[in-house]
Amino acid sequence: MATLAGAAALALAVSACAPQDEDSGASASKSPASCAKDKLPLKSPGKLTIATDKPAFEPWFKDDDPSNGQGYESAVAYAVAGKLGFTKDEVVWKTQSFESSYAPGPKTFDFDINQISVTPAREKAVAFSDGYYDVQQGIVTLKGGKFENAKSVAELGKARIAVQVGTTSLQAVKNQIKPADEPKIFNTQIDAVNALKNKQVDVLVVDLPTAFYVTAAQIDDSKIVGQLPQSQGGAAEHFGLLMERGSGLAGCLDQAIGQLKSSGELAKIQQQWLTASAGAPVLK
Repeated sequence: MATLAGAAALALAVSACAPQDEDSGASASKSPASCAKDKLPLKSPGKLTIATDKPAFEPWFKDDDPSNGQGYESAVAYAVAGKLGFTKDEVVWKTQSFESSYAPGPKTFDFDINQISVTPAREKAVAFSDGYYDVQQGIVTLKGGKFENAKSVAELGKARIAVQVGTTSLQAVKNQIKPADEPKIFNTQIDAVNALKNKQVDVLVVDLPTAFYVTAAQIDDSKIVGQLPQSQGGAAEHFGLLMERGSGLAGCLDQAIGQLKSSGELAKIQQQWLTASAGAPVLK
């Protein structure tokens, strides 16, 4: 999934169109007086409430169970929780759909982790932590299909493309592939996957780790054509932990992610759960 889109830059990225007092509040929340567990502004005292979508797909989660600590995002969530002082039994999971997670308004969770790319449009409604994963988009097709040996982005412009609504994969299709025909847009990832499986489309565009899961577990006789290059002239697309706008947790989440990066723990988690994504060629 991926997931519309420099970790330090997103800490400063707030809407230029928002009222000044909202911007000030969002910025101030990045510098908390204390990240001590008993000082954190939580939805439920003593509990860290984390949200994600259902079903929760591999390799981000395992066995559709965010609470087991397995899969990249589940492992990252518990690592962040640990840096904030929470034990595993002090973490509570809630279900929140991908598209509704970045809608404006109060949230029932402390943060959401669900392959949500940080974009200026989304930052007008919600807040994000620094990035915990840099994203690239993968192209999946069926073996024997006419696009299985595509070497360039331009070649994909002739394909019938499936993509999930509201994702940065959709933005990448429109901005980079620029297909001759409008992409077929689906409400859920599984609907987009099934469209390729049933040969309603030629290719599927999803974030790269999800592309590896699709080929390994969801569609027999499918393959990854390659990955789209990073967009030129801007910061790398990345996933961030999502919070309600003005959340007092923002600075503490940035601090926790920074510690995981500097210690090498985040890299180890990525190596454990996302190793397969190193093999897809970058399309020209």
